[in-house]
Amino acid sequence: MNHNIFKEVIDSEEELRSMYGYPSELVNNKSITFIDHHCRDYISKSPLLFIATSDSSGNCDVSPRGDAAGFVYVLDDKHLVIPERPGNRRFDSLRNILLNSKVGLIFIIPGLEETLRINGHARIIKDQEIMVHMEAQGKLPKLGIAVEVEECYMHCAKAFKRSHLWDDTYWPLKAELPKPSVIIAEHAKELGISQEDVSKGLKDSYENRLY
Repeated sequence: MNHNIFKEVIDSEEELRSMYGYPSELVNNKSITFIDHHCRDYISKSPLLFIATSDSSGNCDVSPRGDAAGFVYVLDDKHLVIPERPGNRRFDSLRNILLNSKVGLIFIIPGLEETLRINGHARIIKDQEIMVHMEAQGKLPKLGIAVEVEECYMHCAKAFKRSHLWDDTYWPLKAELPKPSVIIAEHAKELGISQEDVSKGLKDSYENRLY
């Protein structure tokens, strides 16, 4: 990072704490090291999570994983498995896990502003006796991301309250939304692919290759 762009950079926890202070006793003690019945219930109602990974050099990635609520399989109080559905085959998360097993997860339930955060170590698995628990649309995932849980805790709702994420009165009009096909075509313009071609490819992928 070119620090010459920024004039005042925080470079110590001491300075950070002098500005914001310390967490409360509740915050310091709300984390648990296993999946209890509350976490199980939350996961069973969550149709979407984000997984953060990094490679051995610290290069980071965050990727969404979504399906019908409860798509993540909880084996026991220390292990869960995220099915690996068909994607774009970049395998950013999977390649990172092969190099660095540490992962962070955020589970989301629509309409609920508090999220569930889980941190732990991941491995890529293909155990068929586990894949059968994550069948969808008549298809089994070929792989799963198995996470050994080290930390679970509820994250406060402030980000969702500030963003009004679940309040559709704050949502932009559909006509004002960014157009993914236009963006992708522009970013990959060296390939000479038109926006229409990208749009057709996305439509085919969404309609025929979700599972």
